[in-house]
Amino acid sequence: MAVQTVLSAINQTLFEQMKKDDSVVVFGEDVGFEGGVFRATKGLQQEFGKDRSFDSPLAESAIIGSAIGMAVNGLKPVVEIQFSGFMFPGYNQIVAHAARYRNRTRGLYNVPMVIRMPYGGGIRALEHHSESLETLFAHIPGLKVVIPSTPYDAKGLLTSAIQDPDPVIFMEPKRIYRAFKQELPDKEFKVPIGKAKTLKKGEDITVVAWGALVRETEKAIKGLEDEGIDVELIDLRTIQPYDKEAIANSVKKTGRLLVVHEAVKSFGPGAEIISMINEKAFLYLEAPPTRLTGPDITVPLPKGEHHFIISPERIRAKIKEVMAF
Repeated sequence: MAVQTVLSAINQTLFEQMKKDDSVVVFGEDVGFEGGVFRATKGLQQEFGKDRSFDSPLAESAIIGSAIGMAVNGLKPVVEIQFSGFMFPGYNQIVAHAARYRNRTRGLYNVPMVIRMPYGGGIRALEHHSESLETLFAHIPGLKVVIPSTPYDAKGLLTSAIQDPDPVIFMEPKRIYRAFKQELPDKEFKVPIGKAKTLKKGEDITVVAWGALVRETEKAIKGLEDEGIDVELIDLRTIQPYDKEAIANSVKKTGRLLVVHEAVKSFGPGAEIISMINEKAFLYLEAPPTRLTGPDITVPLPKGEHHFIISPERIRAKIKEVMAF
């Protein structure tokens, strides 16, 4: 067992998978010599050489396009986009090609690639560094989208993503890269894509969160039982395909739902989850299912970021509002 942060768990997993499988290659902007902007790929080039871990030009479209070509021809590329807000030049490659290749070739070719990208606010970064863009990927058929909230899930989900036969968007909440540590097994293990995790069982209200907001929600619900509110907390872990059964079964028990996410409100994942609950568990509801999200604005620059970020106090207040309906 070794104690790992989210960041070191990602680095350890890349080492493990590159040792295990010669077809795994890692590249992106500053990924090789420097080990990545956050050092998630530190040491890979020294261990595996420049043929398997290398720096790319500052060109996201070229990074994604090259990875698609590699994947179709038998490699398993794991590419890094420095920040999720930088991925737009490569978005056409992701949506028009990576996501469609299996369908376009009627199963003759698949694209086993992973696109890693730090995302989210909370570190007082510059423009294009703090967005939560999971909706843009989850909406596209052919893509899987995962977001870990712990070192354990970071390792298990990344292992599953690298071994998946199709393209996986692996979004990393950079706000918690080094926020806490957890003991992890030294050997390989996988967390299945598409399965949520119930972090706390409860009877009164279901709260669904993911990424950095899982920790904020855990802080928010501390002590609520003393006030007579028993929260069931679900970490979604996979945004697409998401675990509908886990959420619906929980809401059938509690009768109430709050979805907490950092992405902006309109057309976001919360709207999708609430719509699903209206289809599958409407007659069990004791209150309107609702969401607490980022506002419909571009993430502010550092001086105003705290107005955008969702605090434990806001989550706690929203839970009480739903309970009071």
